[in-house]
Amino acid sequence: MKKKIIVNAVLAGAVFMAAASSAAAMTAEERLGQMLYFDKYLSKNHNQSCASCHHPAAGWADPLNAALPEVYPVSLGSDRTLNGCRNAPPSGYAAFIPVFGGDVDNGFSGGQFWDGRADTLKDQAKGPFLNPVEMAMESAAAVIAAIADGNNPKSEMYRRLFKKVYGVDLRAVDYTNDVLIETLYDKVAQAIATFEQTKRLTSFSSKYDYYLAGKATLTRLEEEGLALFEGKANCSACHPSAAQFNADGTITPPLFTDFTYDNLGVPKNLNDLVVNCPTDYGLGGRLSEPTEDGKFRVSSLRNIEMTAPYTHNGYFATLDDIVHFYNTRDVENWPLPEVAVNVNPTELGDLRLTAREEAALVAFLQTLTDGFEDKMPANFVLPSITPLN
Repeated sequence: MKKKIIVNAVLAGAVFMAAASSAAAMTAEERLGQMLYFDKYLSKNHNQSCASCHHPAAGWADPLNAALPEVYPVSLGSDRTLNGCRNAPPSGYAAFIPVFGGDVDNGFSGGQFWDGRADTLKDQAKGPFLNPVEMAMESAAAVIAAIADGNNPKSEMYRRLFKKVYGVDLRAVDYTNDVLIETLYDKVAQAIATFEQTKRLTSFSSKYDYYLAGKATLTRLEEEGLALFEGKANCSACHPSAAQFNADGTITPPLFTDFTYDNLGVPKNLNDLVVNCPTDYGLGGRLSEPTEDGKFRVSSLRNIEMTAPYTHNGYFATLDDIVHFYNTRDVENWPLPEVAVNVNPTELGDLRLTAREEAALVAFLQTLTDGFEDKMPANFVLPSITPLN
C-alpha cells in the first residue's frame, strides 16, 4: 500500500507540472529542446530519452527508481542489461548550479553531475547520448542522423525548428564534415539546456514557496520540521532554506543547496545492480585528489519527496531512511562508509532527534514538492541561472 501511495503522489505531481508548463509560452528553441529531451528515438534501441531517467513524474529523476527504489537504485540504459553505478540526479533546478570551482584549501563547489565534471547544462547534455550504458549512440553524427531520420516521427518538426532557430537544413548535412557535426551536436545540447532552464523545470510552486509568499500555512508538524531543519537538525547548514526578501517587495526563493561537496559516510550499496561497481571516490576520483575522496555535490532538496532513492549510490530507499541515517549514523550499527576517509564528523551522525522529530523533518521536506499551485507565486523572482557557455 505504501508503494502505491508513493507512485500515486508522483503521478499527481506530474499533472500539476504539466499544467504549469502549458500555461507558459515557449520559444522555438525551448520547444526544440523539449522535443529532444523527450525523444526516445535518439538512443541506440529507440527506447531511451533524457526523460527516461529525468522525468517530470518523478520530480525530474528516474520514475522506475522512484517507484521501486529498493530494486532499482540506479538507472537502466538503452541496452536494458546495462546500468550505471550512480543514482540519476534530478534535472529540475539544475539550471541554477554554478560552474565548478574552488580549490583544496577553500573547498570546491558547483558543476553538473555528482562529481561536477560538466560545467554547465549544455556540457552535461552532451554526455548521455554517447555513454555506452545510457543512450549508447555511436557518435555525435549518429545522434544528428537520428534527428534527421525520416523514420523518426518528429523529423519534420525537427527540420522546421532547426531551420528556424539555427538556420540549419537537416536535409543537407554532410556527415563527413566533423566540424559541422560537432557544431550541430553543440546546438542539440544548447537546445536541451535551454529547455531545462524553463519554468517547467524551475517552477518554484511548492507549498513552502507559497508559505514564503504568505499564501499558505504550514501544519503544526510541518512547522516543527522547519524549526528543526533550521535549528537542532542543522540541515540548513548545507541546504539553506531562507528566502531573500528584496527591497522592491519581490522574493528570491531558496534552492536548498550550497553546491559544496561532502562525504556523508554513506555505506556501499549491496543491491545486485551495483554491488560489483568499483569503490566510488566521487570528486576525489575525478580530481585524483585524496583530500576529496568520497565527496559528492550537495543536492537540492526541491521535489525530494518524488526523487527516491537517495545519495549518489541510491542506498536509501525512502526519506524516512535517510533522515534516520543523518540522525543516527554514529550511534547505531550502520554499515561502514563506502569511502571511510574525509567523512563529515560534525554536521550529522548524532543529532539526537526523537522519532517524532524525524517524522516532522520528513513532513517539512514534503512541502518542497512542486505543484501545490500551478505556477510560481507572483512576487517571486528567479535566482541567477548559470549561463550555458
